[in-house]
Amino acid sequence: MRLFILAVGHKMPEWITSGFNEYTKRMPREATISLVEIKPEPRTTGKSVVKIMEAEAQRIESALPKEVHRIVLDERGTHLTTKQMSQKLQDWLGSGRDVAFIIGGADGLHESVRGNANLLLALSALTLPHGMARVLLAEQLYRAYSLLLNHPYHRE
Repeated sequence: MRLFILAVGHKMPEWITSGFNEYTKRMPREATISLVEIKPEPRTTGKSVVKIMEAEAQRIESALPKEVHRIVLDERGTHLTTKQMSQKLQDWLGSGRDVAFIIGGADGLHESVRGNANLLLALSALTLPHGMARVLLAEQLYRAYSLLLNHPYHRE
């Protein structure tokens, strides 16, 4: 199974890239994480927020692998504990389908992307910078996988 993180935004600070890479390199080959950066729509074109989100939604849709399980990160989504995330990861591994986590741009995600999600997932009730969400998600995926292996990375 491959895990994809599709994130609107590019040119992240080095500390974001470094943190993200630290967790992705720890993942086993049975659950690799691939980052797909989606170019954000320029905010200087005079387009409405809806049109900007539609353009980004089209880019996301064209970048999504076929037959992938879609998880949209949304602050109003389901909150999972680390154990629950680990169980979801086990379920996804068992399904044989790849999984794509989708992180929106500055204006969020168009309803067409949210509406096609298999799960709306909240990483936090706090508003997080998009780059930080990448690092946090990669870390939680690593932690969830570690739990499946009974690795002492998770403490209770």
